[in-house]
Amino acid sequence: MKCKWQIKKLSEIVDFNPRESLPKGRIAKKIGMDKLQPFCRDIMSYENEPFTSGTKFRNGDTIMARITPCLENGKIAKVDILDEGEIGFGSTEYIVFRAKEGIDTDYLYYLVCSSIVREPAIKSMVGSSGRQRVQTDVLMNLDIKVPSVEEQKVISGILRDLDDKIKLNNTINNNLEQQAQDIFDNMFPDISNGSHTIGEYISPKRGKGLLSKNAIYGSVPVIAGGLEPSTYHNVANTQSPVLAISASGANAGYVSLWNIPIWSSDSSFIDSSMTDDVYFWYVLLKKRQKEIFDAQTGSAQPHIYPQHIASMSITGLDIEKVHSYTLITTPIFEMIGHYKEEKTILASTRDALLPKLMSGELDVSNIEI
Repeated sequence: MKCKWQIKKLSEIVDFNPRESLPKGRIAKKIGMDKLQPFCRDIMSYENEPFTSGTKFRNGDTIMARITPCLENGKIAKVDILDEGEIGFGSTEYIVFRAKEGIDTDYLYYLVCSSIVREPAIKSMVGSSGRQRVQTDVLMNLDIKVPSVEEQKVISGILRDLDDKIKLNNTINNNLEQQAQDIFDNMFPDISNGSHTIGEYISPKRGKGLLSKNAIYGSVPVIAGGLEPSTYHNVANTQSPVLAISASGANAGYVSLWNIPIWSSDSSFIDSSMTDDVYFWYVLLKKRQKEIFDAQTGSAQPHIYPQHIASMSITGLDIEKVHSYTLITTPIFEMIGHYKEEKTILASTRDALLPKLMSGELDVSNIEI
């Protein structure tokens, strides 16, 4: 039998930015804004740094970006990288949500991700253009329909299982890519120390700009200046596999690999119409990611152009050896592509279920946990 959901203020079920003691100068785990991936529960990495200032949190807390465009881009995560009783810290631009007694921590994370909290947060933003921030008091006064703890756990369990599988796929893909890099290091140990340049063998092509408002919605990722697709289009201008290099913005130079055709917009690319050895060039560039970032030009708007890539030094290449690397690693990268596609399906399923579960449209009262 479905229990009646109670209407409560969000502040009745959440402690906002709870006070924690962390002495200045103490080394602690720092989760910077750049460590949060769009629409991703899990925190992939952190840094150990002396505490100076910032929000403080414990395992089980949910952290949400309160500044534009980070919130619109889905920067919300559940903290789980700390030890028992350990306190971490992060950006001053986070809002920390801690579940009060009677509230499941996973349920709270998904509540914050849902339109029930996220949309009012975005609408509440005030401040100068480009630096707008969420008004915390608006969130505190939101009316929330709260199910019983038992129903909370059923709801969060359904969504958590999907996110757990996404996390597992990420781990598998990281391990597979590490294998491909290890093979590369073994076959090409000194490839970066040479008198030749990448441009002697291949040079990336520049993409064709496509504004989100001009895209005709489809399944083709549009790769621009960010870490994730800027939108989706109905046609591609590349052939898969394809590596893309973001051209401008804070992430100019970011190298990504796609097992499906993409529309290269504010990016340059190397695809299978240009070479049979896309995987070789991807690993070569990915291993030199920091060097590419360091080559950014322009202060207000950093850029990386194809000529930056073409001018990078390498040794003379044994093309047959390059082909051999492609032959050995193609099954690895095809497997990575499979798990990426599965992640996309899992995320779409989660995102479709989220509003229905959090609103009570889907009745879970008869599901046992």
